[in-house]
Amino acid sequence: MRLQMKLLAGVILSVCLLSAGCRSEEMATGTDDSATSTEGYIPVAPDYTDPEMWVTYPSDNTDSKVDVFYIVSTWEFDYTTDDGTICHYADPSLPAHRNDMKTEIDGVAEYMNDDADFYAPYYRHITLDTWATLDETLINRRYHDVSFKDISAAFNRFIELRGKERPFILAGFSQGGKSVVELMKAMPENLRDKMVAAYVMGYKVTPDDIAIAPWIKPAQGADDTGVTICYNSVSDVKYIKPIVSAPNVMCINPVNWRTDATPALLDENVTVTLNPEHNVLVLDGYDGSALPNILDILNVGDYHGIEPWAYSEHLRHNIPLRIRSYSISD
Repeated sequence: MRLQMKLLAGVILSVCLLSAGCRSEEMATGTDDSATSTEGYIPVAPDYTDPEMWVTYPSDNTDSKVDVFYIVSTWEFDYTTDDGTICHYADPSLPAHRNDMKTEIDGVAEYMNDDADFYAPYYRHITLDTWATLDETLINRRYHDVSFKDISAAFNRFIELRGKERPFILAGFSQGGKSVVELMKAMPENLRDKMVAAYVMGYKVTPDDIAIAPWIKPAQGADDTGVTICYNSVSDVKYIKPIVSAPNVMCINPVNWRTDATPALLDENVTVTLNPEHNVLVLDGYDGSALPNILDILNVGDYHGIEPWAYSEHLRHNIPLRIRSYSISD
């Protein structure tokens, strides 16, 4: 029953995501210091010295010496400004867009900040319509031109506030998972040494990523450190969505923390089995019919909408375990 409630929460959040995008079309407006390009309207960059651009929660453990840097997924559709200009990015200056992102952030913080202080920036993420083009050249151009600039600025501010000697965890879902990978690719060695682990939920680590950054290492168990925990969930491998999950070079089962095909019970009805050939999790016994179809690319045979929620209790226990392992080996 507890698992069913967790999965229901994931469905509700996915529905909120869809309704959020529809609402944003009705209320979005331009700002005087924003820019307009051939890409349309580009919102002004967030100022990460402004606390309003962050969601932060102190750890439940007052002795915490580790922080989580969490990157939220995609919450907005394309919309038009009050002068009719199209925008392909979320606008953190809009309270409605921040509220959309905070819905997910709050849910993830609930299980990620038991033993770590939690930081999550608002940022100009690319829209669902951009992902729906399935054009990874276009997606990457828009993402790197705007979204990743925000993430880089936010991460630099995060390091500045905390100090370079304090260990941290990276985590993100979907577009946030992409951002985790991109941060690791650009991360200098002195910071890589302080990374307890990286959680890439609902996104991929490609052969090209590893070629650029061979220091991105896959997790092999429940307590190794400096590694990447990566997974995507589907009902069958025929429903793998390349836009988020292929080609993928790593995957771990967050229920039994194995990288082979040993099945694990998520609850009395749902079995999770890793397919080593495709590096994806196959769920047997889960009814994903309540997940909303997102532009015919996600939640259609895959279970993208439940990635942060289905395994939340396993992640809640795993994060402190990796923190302890890092502290012992440090």
